[in-house]
Amino acid sequence: MTDVSPETIEKLRHVSVATLATALFKRGLRNQTIQDVRPLSHKGRNMVGPAFTLRYIPAREDRNQLSEFRNPQHPQRHAIETCPKGHVMVIDSRKDARAASAGDILVTRLMMRGGEGIVTDGGFRDSMRIADLDMRSYHARPASPTNLTINEAIEINGPIGCGDAPVFPGDIIVGDDDSVIVIPAHIAAEVADEATEMTAFEDFVVEQVRAGETIIGLYPATKDETLEKFAAWRKEKGR
Repeated sequence: MTDVSPETIEKLRHVSVATLATALFKRGLRNQTIQDVRPLSHKGRNMVGPAFTLRYIPAREDRNQLSEFRNPQHPQRHAIETCPKGHVMVIDSRKDARAASAGDILVTRLMMRGGEGIVTDGGFRDSMRIADLDMRSYHARPASPTNLTINEAIEINGPIGCGDAPVFPGDIIVGDDDSVIVIPAHIAAEVADEATEMTAFEDFVVEQVRAGETIIGLYPATKDETLEKFAAWRKEKGR
């Protein structure tokens, strides 16, 4: 597993998922955005951290009774109690939101243990309570039935698919107020650097457009004068 520096994590807190998607696309990675998940509430800050995964499979009735929750090693419970501080729990719920991936008690426990956030391509129960927590959470939609009715938690911290995106343990997960993306850990530093540069230019472009400039020759920058103006803007803004 590739270690990602605190400096890289901090840079990723200040760039958008859209910008990261473009940086990954330049590297041939087209399917890193987790599809059909959305934030339960807007926190005004990015969720950034290594992935810690939980995988569900279709439930088999003789294995999925409420008594399963009495088992202290039940994978859903055990994942909450072992997810490392600063990590993002990513749950493969088979894109099935008919039953809950977790509820507010488990998600609160994850927050209290220092979890950076949680993402599922299924749903959460008690979603409005989860929305009020001081931790970023993403799901497809609210879901009230217990996960035992549809899914069985089967594996902790293995490779998964979440919302059609491949997620490997330790991949860097970034979530903003729109969506969530998965960055392979071994390219996280270079992607963070490029996205930081892209963000500076996009901020410059927005300022120019609001001042009445045309996007032709500005975005993308196909005129030398645009690059000259951008260089002056960066010097002025300290960017």
